[in-house]
Amino acid sequence: MVNEKLIDDISGRIKEVMARTPAADIERNMRAMLNSMFTRLDLVTREEFDIQSAVLARTREKLSALEARLAELEKAVKPN
Repeated sequence: MVNEKLIDDISGRIKEVMARTPAADIERNMRAMLNSMFTRLDLVTREEFDIQSAVLARTREKLSALEARLAELEKAVKPN
């Protein structure tokens, strides 16, 4: 049976070594650069997009109802 403490110790040491490698610095720099680029692009979050999609759907429903009501009123006012 493998000793879990030994596995945790080895895992911790590997994480320490990886944190001190240039790869960790590269990853941090890439994340910062990408974050900066996305900020400049003025992107919206998925949550904001979903909210605006729901607002648009409700607006379309209201517009359709108003168009139908207007058509009824125009028909009622139209002389034969």
